[in-house]
Amino acid sequence: MAGPGDPPEGTPEGTPGGEDEYRSVVFDESFIRAARIQEYSAHERLADHAPAVRRRPAQRRGGGLSRQALLLVLLIAIAFGTAVYMGVRNPYQTQAARRTAEPLRMTVIPLAPQGAVPGATAPESLFAHSPAAQFRIGAEGVPLPASRRTSHFSDSQVVTALTTAKEYIVHSSLHPEVLTGQHVRPVRALIDADQLDQFDESFSHPAADGRHAPTGWLVRFDPALAQLADREVRVQGTLQAAETDSQTLEVTADHTLVYALRPAGAAAGTPASLFTVRRELQFRFDREDLRTHQLQLIVSYVQAGPLSCAEDSTNHLRPLLAGQTAKTGGPAGTDPYATGGATALCGALATSAQPRV
Repeated sequence: MAGPGDPPEGTPEGTPGGEDEYRSVVFDESFIRAARIQEYSAHERLADHAPAVRRRPAQRRGGGLSRQALLLVLLIAIAFGTAVYMGVRNPYQTQAARRTAEPLRMTVIPLAPQGAVPGATAPESLFAHSPAAQFRIGAEGVPLPASRRTSHFSDSQVVTALTTAKEYIVHSSLHPEVLTGQHVRPVRALIDADQLDQFDESFSHPAADGRHAPTGWLVRFDPALAQLADREVRVQGTLQAAETDSQTLEVTADHTLVYALRPAGAAAGTPASLFTVRRELQFRFDREDLRTHQLQLIVSYVQAGPLSCAEDSTNHLRPLLAGQTAKTGGPAGTDPYATGGATALCGALATSAQPRV
């Protein structure tokens, strides 16, 4: 049976009062809690004569940040921390943080012949009858050694240091334009910025003070006295690399170079002679040098002859040529009371170092 007030057949479908009619306007609890306006109760309206509604304070959802927001904040924090860490640990330090390069210490020792300098018309004959007979020609005489990584430098960084040192040796002692005093730019381009002032001062104001001799930086002959009789310089020597600390690589070079020379302006048939230079160089590389393909030249020890001890070898090498003998007298005097100077040195060129012709 139908209840009181209900039609005998029940509530007709689709008629007012049916459940489906109000389904779209029924609000669940979450919707009601999120409402920004709240109706006062009847009691409150009677007591205070207040408006029918009031604005509710904004509700915080979920009691805190969502999971996605927390993840985003975490990722930003990690990225910021990584950037700060890499900035502190940057392997390529800024110029301000680098250790200042030491000035180059150089020694140039002339070697005086004990008799007349041997000569021959054909430079090939001189080389064949000298200790340089088996030397290689040009850059082939500066081979790179087998390299391996160190505790703090990779194999590629060690190779970079050795290659840069070889390039310096080639530019400073094998290029004809450098040997004849026409250019210094190829050598200068390889020098660390901290040493450029010393390099430039050496060529603008040469001095025999152990710091500013152009012949300590490179090999060059006085163009007024000598010219190359053969552009194929004979070379033999070694290169070695070693780590000195976590930020520094050092390369030691020891090479003997032999040049064939004639008097400046002489014809091809004029007798030529050999001139020998022994260069012991110590290079230093920090990580910035490795990046820029430059170097610091720390020590330059040079022996060269045949030269006259009485001649100044600071700016140019003034070789004794075929048939010439050394002038009498020793090197310039050394004043032990003078500060900042270098001891004047000279040696004797052994007969066995000359070609047998």
